[in-house]
Amino acid sequence: MRLPSKATLGLIQMRCSPAPEENFARAVEKIHEAASRGAGIICLPELFRSQYFCQTEDHARFALAEAVPGPSTEALSAVARERGVVIIASLFERRGPGIYHNTAAVLDADGAYLGKYRKMHIPDDPLYYEKFYFTPGDLGFRAWDTARGKAGVCVCWDQWYPEAARLTAMRGAEMLFYPTAIGWHPSEREQFGEQQHDAWETIQRGHAIANGCYVAVPNRVGHETANGGAGIVFWGQSFICDPAGKIIAKASAEREEVLVAEIDLARVEEQRTHWPFFRDRRIDAYEGLGKRFLD
Repeated sequence: MRLPSKATLGLIQMRCSPAPEENFARAVEKIHEAASRGAGIICLPELFRSQYFCQTEDHARFALAEAVPGPSTEALSAVARERGVVIIASLFERRGPGIYHNTAAVLDADGAYLGKYRKMHIPDDPLYYEKFYFTPGDLGFRAWDTARGKAGVCVCWDQWYPEAARLTAMRGAEMLFYPTAIGWHPSEREQFGEQQHDAWETIQRGHAIANGCYVAVPNRVGHETANGGAGIVFWGQSFICDPAGKIIAKASAEREEVLVAEIDLARVEEQRTHWPFFRDRRIDAYEGLGKRFLD
């Protein structure tokens, strides 16, 4: 049976405190708010249970990790079942001793655990020391048939890579979610802030256009510091764009918000037939993409 083409997306843009249980409780409150406003598929920002701990290399932070599936997915499964919504939750996964992942879990509207995506691209930049914590994902790029449509998930740094968006769309994703924790270094904001944000938004709108799918990006917001440093000012501005790259809903740069927007999944097939990028791909000519660089 074909699902109705209309779906309503909910993105949670939130601040995160040092207390994981407090963050989790507030996230659940915001899921309920999104559901009450009609959202049927709801996505939380990256690593929402804690402040962004990758600002420093600290072995004590590994204690924040948990099994996936595990306690958080079990609790969120109950919420998904109660409200009849799909939930996408970004979690710090403990896979085994010394092996940790930045992972997104997908829970269907009946509470069923559908699976997980492990972040593939792991950055290592000032205040974004993720290589210290996360092993690169090994599950590939994935999409799931949910009660609200076929959803693909990548995570934050993945959003800069057209290959990730393409392969997820090739799995059939009609909507592509990017749980995110991105912001400015306070000392750079005045000089580079506008162009950094513009590049971030533009490339993701480009993924929507190139793949003829909806793109939905929940970011965290607020200023978080670690060990007395200047910290990161997370720039919020969560957004949803349609398969033509048009932004149809956008949050502010400074406030917590629950962003809700209705989408029409029939637009995906319409866009892909009117702009047939999938048809015209020269798959016989892309062998070089499997190499680091072409000399």
